[in-house]
Amino acid sequence: MNPTWIAHLPDIAMAAALAWGAGLRLYLVVFALGLAASQGWIGLPDHLTLLSHPVVIGAAGFMALMELFADKLPWLDSIWDVMQTFIRIPAGAALAGAVFGDSGAAMTAAAALLGGSLTATTHFAKAGTRAMVNTSPEPVSNVLVSSAEDGAVLGGLWLALANPLVFLVLLALFVIGAVIALWISWRVLKRVFGRRRRGTPGSGDPGDGSPPSTSAAPLRR
Repeated sequence: MNPTWIAHLPDIAMAAALAWGAGLRLYLVVFALGLAASQGWIGLPDHLTLLSHPVVIGAAGFMALMELFADKLPWLDSIWDVMQTFIRIPAGAALAGAVFGDSGAAMTAAAALLGGSLTATTHFAKAGTRAMVNTSPEPVSNVLVSSAEDGAVLGGLWLALANPLVFLVLLALFVIGAVIALWISWRVLKRVFGRRRRGTPGSGDPGDGSPPSTSAAPLRR
């Protein structure tokens, strides 16, 4: 392996972890890293030290708390995801780019482009999966999936710092799974909402969308 890439492996893993985590829990990522840096548990790149400012930690913590509850309520989680589309993706790009802020404008721009793409993939895979989960009538699945995402983000950040190479390998597998999840979610949601549009109970055959029959049976004498 090229020694240059080995030297930059921690930075690559950090940028990837920030972009990936932003697609799932942007505010939790900022809060966790900022708090850890403020306590001296980890070191952040120069262009990310502002995350450890008390104002940033407080704002991120407040929003993370709001997201903690909003993300566990059926359908409210999907509304929240739609709103966060315009925040998570540019924020993920900015965080990834900031990791390479000292490596020149070209590296910063490349990291931002790749980071934003990773954030978008993660975000849309999450939103599609959660919309598919919302078709279930019981609310327990939402809480379980949301809690799993909380744990995955915190665990992923720790792994990116502790073992960058392992994190990047698992991230590559995640991206493949995310693309598959997007395809499955699209097919399932298309089928579910397609059935709802085709008809309502008692109006003909809901499976083929044909109008209800108006012919009456002949009267018997």
